[in-house]
Amino acid sequence: MSQLQLNPIRQLSASVINKIAAGEVIERPASVVKELLENSVDAGATRIELTIEQGGTELIRVTDNGSGIPQEQLPLAVTSHATSKIVDADDLFQVATMGFRGEALASIAEVSQTTIRTRTAVQDCGFEMLINGGHREPAQPCGCPQGTTIEVRQLFYNTPVRQKFMKTAQTERGHIIEAFTRIALAHPEIQMTCVNGSKTTYNLPAAEVWADRIGAFFGPEISSNLIALDNAHGEIRIRGFVVDPAVSRANNRMQYLFLNGRYIRDRSLQHALSEAYRGLLMTGRYPACFLTLEIPFELVDVNVHPAKLEVRFQNGGQIYSQLLSTVRDRFLSTDLTAHAQLSKKPVEPFRPFPLGTSGGPSMSPGPSSQGNQETIAFNNAAPAFDWTQAPRQPQLAGHGVAANGSTEIDGGFSNAGPGDQGVLNPYPETIGTGVAPSQTPTALQVHNTYLVSETPEGMIVIDQHALHERVIYEQIRGKVVDGKLESQRLLVPEPVSLPPAEAAAVLEQTELLEQLGISISPFGGGTVLVSSYPAMLNKQNPAEMLRSVVDQIVEGGKTLDQRDLVDELLHMISCKAAVKAGDRLSPEEITALLEHRELCQDAHHCPHGRPTSLVFSRDELDRRFKRI
Repeated sequence: MSQLQLNPIRQLSASVINKIAAGEVIERPASVVKELLENSVDAGATRIELTIEQGGTELIRVTDNGSGIPQEQLPLAVTSHATSKIVDADDLFQVATMGFRGEALASIAEVSQTTIRTRTAVQDCGFEMLINGGHREPAQPCGCPQGTTIEVRQLFYNTPVRQKFMKTAQTERGHIIEAFTRIALAHPEIQMTCVNGSKTTYNLPAAEVWADRIGAFFGPEISSNLIALDNAHGEIRIRGFVVDPAVSRANNRMQYLFLNGRYIRDRSLQHALSEAYRGLLMTGRYPACFLTLEIPFELVDVNVHPAKLEVRFQNGGQIYSQLLSTVRDRFLSTDLTAHAQLSKKPVEPFRPFPLGTSGGPSMSPGPSSQGNQETIAFNNAAPAFDWTQAPRQPQLAGHGVAANGSTEIDGGFSNAGPGDQGVLNPYPETIGTGVAPSQTPTALQVHNTYLVSETPEGMIVIDQHALHERVIYEQIRGKVVDGKLESQRLLVPEPVSLPPAEAAAVLEQTELLEQLGISISPFGGGTVLVSSYPAMLNKQNPAEMLRSVVDQIVEGGKTLDQRDLVDELLHMISCKAAVKAGDRLSPEEITALLEHRELCQDAHHCPHGRPTSLVFSRDELDRRFKRI
């Protein structure tokens, strides 16, 4: 029998218990800041000041003008599992305060030298209590204003193991500023100050408009690109701001989600946000947002994480759908066209609806919203050209070319003229609704890549490939949903050799690829036969096309669900079928492309998230040419 099994079971001391709790709750100086600031908020403070030195390791001081702590309750305040915020177990399922576990002050005092000064409104003087490594001294009278000041010095001085894991003072200071930012954003009605050493980092007055508090932290780049949301459905209300897709980040750290005044992290809500921005951001970019969720306390369990950062929703699916539809509908009714800033003109402050009011646009989905009208227009419009059909050009030699020079498409043949070799031309003369395109171009093509046109507010420059890619994507997406995407059968199936793992991966998706007009079958070993593929890609070599498909499947197969995979494949197909930079367009083609821009659900971005156009305002042009 091992020595471990012979050790007797013993009751741990209060000091060890508190150190264990401190290990769970007090990870670093920023954890102390978070707990103390939350206590100040719960105390009803309207002014809070945070002071730190040496990244919080030497000093953390939080002063507030809240309700204070009565003298007789001071010893309890630093006792483990003593709290004024809950009474019985039922209270855990309707927590309306920031803190409630009763561990924070006891854990902090156990691993630091802590001083508490406090006075309530009914006391003639304040009281001070010193706690050194968990050992408290009797409270003594002192002079202080109403409220509470807590000083935490020499954090982890008696737990050197924890000190070894501390980072540099600059790193710890950054974590503290983030904790301060979260509390300040969640409670803009509170005046908050942050002092680092002798320097005031933030001095934030109480804000009636939430965007003012956001701008104080993130500047005009963010505050001038906020898009207001406000949607109530039943007992759940989502309001706040998402940031224009033109302003994105390389990570998701600027996604601030608040639940009933509490900052939270929730993967499901972050995924809903990513879905709402799908196609608006380039790969590797993340949206920014500042959103508050107002949900009845009994519908949320906040007692699932020691630091209260994660919560459990009773109706998480409904909240996910509501957030997704709210953001999407708002985008559909918003002009997301990128605007050029030619001069360093001061940005006007963004002042949307005031905090605590129902002002601002209502985001409730409905048939009268502009976004739904655009969707209906797109689905019902009869386009002048259908870019999902086969282009007007001969098929590549050796890949299904009939003896008469025509290509076989779904059992029929489309004529291929001999003069269409140079450019992928997606405007077949035999396809259309009888709407004759204008012979005069409505835009000027520049460098065979950009289309320049006049707008009421100035000038717009369009990326022809990005816009055409968006048009094709929306057309083929609709056809895939309806099962009407045209495919092109090869007279002789094309064998494609792949590594065994890739061949197995693509053959597992045979049914999915059929929806995209791609028919494949095994041929033995790592060889796969391609017997048909999308008609719009008849300029592409079938082997190259399949290898591109394989890349999408192999790269995303383990992380993407079926819907995501279909979307990635549609991105790839539309990108390959679209006109390219350097392709010369005829006046008719330019006109048709611009006409289809008006029918797109999202004409502002290509499926990969790149902007399709850039607007130069008349004011900017006049300023640049010294006219004003």
